[in-house]
Amino acid sequence: MAVDAELLEILVCPKSKGALELIELPREARETLVEKYREHFRDEEPIVKEGLYCEESQLVYPIVSDIPIMLIDEALPASSVGR
Repeated sequence: MAVDAELLEILVCPKSKGALELIELPREARETLVEKYREHFRDEEPIVKEGLYCEESQLVYPIVSDIPIMLIDEALPASSVGR
């Protein structure tokens, strides 16, 4: 199950209120995020493949097991994912 398309249409960057673009995360970033969120998923392995990129704020909000993590403190700098 992927993130709902209607949800993606209404989400904006919490920092800049700018538009978000769905991007695929590089392998290294995915592995790091899986380790980071593993403790929150006791019975299953967290799945991390994509993120939501904001060009204006230069932040990427990870999508973990189909849940967008829309917290500024949890966002990745765009440079860490090749943007």
